[in-house]
Amino acid sequence: MAAEGPLRLVVVTPEKTVLEQDVVSLRFALYDGQIGILPGRAPLLGRLGYGELQYTDPSGNSHSYFIDGGFVQVNGPVVSILTNQAIPAEKVDADAAQSKLEELNASRPSTDEEFAAKDRDLLRTRQMIAVGRRF
Repeated sequence: MAAEGPLRLVVVTPEKTVLEQDVVSLRFALYDGQIGILPGRAPLLGRLGYGELQYTDPSGNSHSYFIDGGFVQVNGPVVSILTNQAIPAEKVDADAAQSKLEELNASRPSTDEEFAAKDRDLLRTRQMIAVGRRF
């Protein structure tokens, strides 16, 4: 089932709609790996991971955001991403994230909840550094 025309990408955080535009392709992190989306994709509902959202606009320009978990829905030509935060890659402060990583590595959790939170924060921070260092 080939679709005509571009996909419509909508990125929403709890505060606002960050992005709403036509794209020809996109790639982002699910909780268990990367996925790419092209027009004609079968419907999908998935859990997002931490990492880069990269999309190509109809002019052929590539754009990137850091996304902080959440959910994605692909329904026809509309791709909806609901995430805690979406930061343009060029605005990600890799040095601040590196400082946060060092702080997390020095922390000593003592409960199961603290271990789980540290593990989640380490993954998020490492992905933020990776996105920030590319730009």
